[in-house]
Amino acid sequence: MNIKPLGNRILVKQSTQEEVTASGIVLPDTAEKEKKAQGKIVAIGSGEMVARLGLKVGDTVVFGKYAGEEIEMGTGSDKQEYKILYVGSEEDKSDVLAVVE
Repeated sequence: MNIKPLGNRILVKQSTQEEVTASGIVLPDTAEKEKKAQGKIVAIGSGEMVARLGLKVGDTVVFGKYAGEEIEMGTGSDKQEYKILYVGSEEDKSDVLAVVE
């Protein structure tokens, strides 16, 4: 299944944060982990603000912790979690805060 964001929206695969306990034990991937508020763009809409900001697939962006809409794609063990984020101007309260370079 492919998703094409509409207008000034982007589809982002959120990054997970490697967690280490106070004693230095790294928690495995199977443990519940808090996701960082950043991720890689996997699809972009054709909106004016997306083009103006020069966002492209593969860019890493930072966004608000509770920003956007979470969606799941895939079936069974292949399920992946994504976020659809709105890209607007300063006045529009954009979900995207920065691009990581």
